[in-house]
Amino acid sequence: MSKVRFVGLDVHAETIAVAVAETGGEVRSIGVIPNKLESVRKLLHKLGPVQHLRACYEAGPTGYVLYWQLTKLGVACEVIAPSLIPAKPGDRVKTDRRDAEKLARCYRAGELTPVWVPDDDHEALRDLVRAREAAKKDQLKARHRLGKFLLRHGQRPEGLKAWTKKHLEWIKSHVHFPQAALEATLADYLEEVDHVAARIVKLEKAIDEAIQNAPPEIRAVIEALQALRGVAQTTAATIVSELGSLSRFQSPRQLMGYSGLVACEHSSGNRIQRGGITKAGNGHLRRVLVEAAWAYQHRPNVTGFLLRRQKNLALSDEAKKIAWKAQQRLHKRYLAMSARGKNKNQIVAAIGRELVVSYGPSRWPRKHNTNSPLPPNRVLHSDALLDSSADDSGGTTKRRTLLIFYAVRASAPTRVPSPRQLPTDHDYAVSTREYQSDQSSRLLLRCHPPAV
Repeated sequence: MSKVRFVGLDVHAETIAVAVAETGGEVRSIGVIPNKLESVRKLLHKLGPVQHLRACYEAGPTGYVLYWQLTKLGVACEVIAPSLIPAKPGDRVKTDRRDAEKLARCYRAGELTPVWVPDDDHEALRDLVRAREAAKKDQLKARHRLGKFLLRHGQRPEGLKAWTKKHLEWIKSHVHFPQAALEATLADYLEEVDHVAARIVKLEKAIDEAIQNAPPEIRAVIEALQALRGVAQTTAATIVSELGSLSRFQSPRQLMGYSGLVACEHSSGNRIQRGGITKAGNGHLRRVLVEAAWAYQHRPNVTGFLLRRQKNLALSDEAKKIAWKAQQRLHKRYLAMSARGKNKNQIVAAIGRELVVSYGPSRWPRKHNTNSPLPPNRVLHSDALLDSSADDSGGTTKRRTLLIFYAVRASAPTRVPSPRQLPTDHDYAVSTREYQSDQSSRLLLRCHPPAV
């Protein structure tokens, strides 16, 4: 009989509830230990040889500290997606002990779904990008407070665009109140607007430095993604930091499902009922995809910021050619759905869902598998650019790979959706979502498979 023991851990900031499931045996609670490295080490010594232990715990606000502690101690550990843990509708009792036992029992049965764990470089980049996103939200709130304060007191500039340099100068020089209390309020709101603007500038500078100091494989992908329209450096860094290792996605459908831009569905028998997007994926990724997708409502062209970006990054002609094909295809899709009377927001969501596949691996599995969600008439086409060079001194190889992928769906039969239906293929709906620590995928963004 196997000697493997499955350990379920219910992790909190101060304590860890522990339960063990024996192979083919009972599930029992071990107790509660402090959330400290020394206590974890004593627990492993008590449970037996580390090569026979399989540990798991739910993703949450405690992050991946425990995961790295157990991994360094030689224990195979997985971080579990909380929302995909099987639950009994009638179970109304929840305790730390029961949660730990449930994790151990389900882990032994193979019913748990692990999330991707980022390494230090990827997690640092993601935290920095999310800090800027939080600062942008704070800026919006600060501007709303100041703008509505001025509106309540009848202070409205004529012919000035809101929040430009001239607009702020007008507020500081022309807006005054006889009451000292109102002057103090105005000064506080102005100070907050200036403070948040300074935060954003500081964070964007830090992002530039972080990208320059990032590992070559991450930096190469961020640069390559900027060949696409609507994807500048901040958007590219967000995609790379949130999407993680693309090798963990088995098909374009899983990649689309992770973005949460696929239509939800509640079908039974002969009735097919679909609704809005699931939003059951990475919200940060979904936001930047939708923002980038709005650029494809315009006629394809390479001018202005996009032209300067491609020249400054010295992208290859092949990379520009692939990005140009993506522009033409997505704009054509936008026009086709617009001609069918689709709502603009629905169209952009559909374009964003298709755009995310452009960031996929340079090669998906070509050979049709009966277990694969892709039917044989859905031919996948991909283009990738790999420019490798090494110096004579045996230096490391510089890899710059453009991960551009787009699905050729012309050969597939086109289903005409109803006007009220979100333009999508319901087969793309994958049950996956972002968790609080999601943190949900290790950004080990491989530009190509590792050498064997």
